[in-house]
Amino acid sequence: MAYQHPAAQLISRSLAGLMDTAAAHTRTHGRKYAQGTQPFTVLIEGNIGSGKTTFLNHFDKYRDEVCLLTEPVEKWRNVNGVNLLELMYKEPKKWAMPFQSYVTLTMLQAHTQITDKKLKIMERSIYSARYCFVENMFRNGSLEQGMYNTLQEWYKFIEQSIHVQADLIIYLRTSPEVVYERMRQRARSEESCIPLKYLQELHESHEDWLIHQRRPQTCKVLVLDADLNLENILSEYQRSETSIFDAISGAHQHQPSPVLVSPSKRERMSR
Repeated sequence: MAYQHPAAQLISRSLAGLMDTAAAHTRTHGRKYAQGTQPFTVLIEGNIGSGKTTFLNHFDKYRDEVCLLTEPVEKWRNVNGVNLLELMYKEPKKWAMPFQSYVTLTMLQAHTQITDKKLKIMERSIYSARYCFVENMFRNGSLEQGMYNTLQEWYKFIEQSIHVQADLIIYLRTSPEVVYERMRQRARSEESCIPLKYLQELHESHEDWLIHQRRPQTCKVLVLDADLNLENILSEYQRSETSIFDAISGAHQHQPSPVLVSPSKRERMSR
């Protein structure tokens, strides 16, 4: 039997345990695990360095009413003492599979986390993990066909057994060159080896999913121009804030367009 790293063994057991719980819940109650337990949920999506954490910080003033869930990066950095994020970037062919399995687990934990708040805002989701990162890893050879197929089977099971609440996606749309410079400035050790090409690939994956709709859409999408600097992007944040609370209050009863483009982006597109 091939050797499996203890961290990978822990991830496999934990993910399998969650799936067993979900399957048992579905059999017993006749509905998906976590169904009916989640508030209005907004997913913040975008490339590395697109400003997702800054966006969530904008909503910190509503912390009494809003459940804010940042991307569980610290969990990825410490799986029983193993920095899985760093290993994935350094040896992707070896670590892409256990890393994406753990991302699936931690994202599902966030998606199903119980809260008494009327709104949940999450940084990224299981959807971007699946449609952007896993697809890109498969295309660039980090995931072998068998690994990719295994992850797809997990996703199929999740669709059947676990309810993932998603009412609005806010896409922080950026240019790869802009986020590459931001990434260099913030200087996270794990990201030091990421080339511009990788960010360009991720950008295309996000565009395929959220703009061109080549992946399944779970809800409407609000597109913000996240290339703007901090001073100018505040108006975009304010627009998203209005859209979120209007949606919760039921102000928009008409059928929305699948993608809503920010005024600044719409102006550039019309030129």
